[in-house]
Amino acid sequence: MPTVESNRKTLYLIDGSAYIYRAFFALPALNNSKGLQTNAILGFTTTLLKILRERKPDGLVVAFDEKGPTLRHAEFTAYKAQRPPMPEGMSAQIPYIHRIVDALNIPAVRQAGYEADDLIGTLAQQAEQAGFDVVIVTGDKDMFQLLTPHVRIYDPVKDKWLGEAECRERFGVEPARVVEIMGLMGDAADNIPGVKGIGEKTAMKLIAQFGTIEELLRRVEEVTPPRIKPC
Repeated sequence: MPTVESNRKTLYLIDGSAYIYRAFFALPALNNSKGLQTNAILGFTTTLLKILRERKPDGLVVAFDEKGPTLRHAEFTAYKAQRPPMPEGMSAQIPYIHRIVDALNIPAVRQAGYEADDLIGTLAQQAEQAGFDVVIVTGDKDMFQLLTPHVRIYDPVKDKWLGEAECRERFGVEPARVVEIMGLMGDAADNIPGVKGIGEKTAMKLIAQFGTIEELLRRVEEVTPPRIKPC
């Protein structure tokens, strides 16, 4: 686990929607006596209680996606367009998960137009500035860009901790540059196209060399092999 200062309180930020999805598709379709499917409820609650019991955080917030389009849909109409609708068996469980979080007296955040990871990014920066060590509970590689000496990632499913060193090992750049790599390679999971002919390895190499997409475009003639050509 990456080391942190022991005199700072720790705030855990959980991507609730991500773990609802993960639990729903990882566990068999369990049902209660009234016919309600409960696998997402069980999996999410198990993860939440594990964190409370084993990590004993000073503070904890769960972020959820809100229904409806996001700001990204307004900018790019094809955003996540390839994804099927949420299964009815999953959506029926979400109100019960919200009630469980409320019953445990855990703050929950959701906001129209934004996704859970947007809210987590904002809260992580605010909490770090307020003097907290922050642990983002997620398995999403997009969150690597938020890593700092006081912001880490924890994946409870793999029981894996990730910090700045792990980011450099994984992507070959500092956390702040991960967004540049993602911008070049795109994100098939979100239906965001990248630069044609640029995969993850090439994107990593280019950003390690040029630092930013803007600098890459200014010096595009230096790219070898010529995967990117000036218009």
